Amino acid sequence: MEPSEFDPTALMLVAELVGTAVFAASGASAAVGKRLDLFGVVVIGVLCALGGGALRDVLIDAKPLLLTDWRYPLVALVASLFVFWFHPALSRMRTTMLVLDAAGLALFTVVGTQKGLDFGFAVYAACIVGVLSGIGGGILRDVLSQEIPAVLREDFYAMAAAIGAVIVAVGARWESMIGHWTLALTAIAVIFVVRLVAIRYRWEAPKPKI
Repeated sequence: MEPSEFDPTALMLVAELVGTAVFAASGASAAVGKRLDLFGVVVIGVLCALGGGALRDVLIDAKPLLLTDWRYPLVALVASLFVFWFHPALSRMRTTMLVLDAAGLALFTVVGTQKGLDFGFAVYAACIVGVLSGIGGGILRDVLSQEIPAVLREDFYAMAAAIGAVIVAVGARWESMIGHWTLALTAIAVIFVVRLVAIRYRWEAPKPKI
């Protein structure tokens, strides 16, 4: 392959590893906020980064990447350690972290939905796999740090993932015309934009009056 030739598979791997690092940083930051020790910070960071993917792989009866590809746990470990040592500086980058978290949510949701379809799941089942792939790590992070999961408080976190998952699962019928990467990138962009707009304008579903 010529050096200048575009390699989408390699690009997706890099994107997944970046997303893994971002989710690990999110989990580790929550652990630091709870004043956990080094071990606790690393455990929550790694689980947040890889928990959603592990849940996805269990649902589709595949071997979790956590156990089959050393690059993912290594990236999660390094990101967690980085947060442990440099968290004061990272605390001033909240906006950047929210943007990266939205990107990670979009990427993992789309990858999870595509894997569900590849394993022969029905449209609705593939969407469930995709959404859980995107939000699973965050749920583990919040439960372990004794917080109400963000998906139960921030309505357009899981909702954004669900919209993108539906785009992938339904659009797969016309994938030969649309193109695999065009469909995936469109879904990623939709999740990313919806999530950021929801943060910007504080979109919320109705809550019960007390």
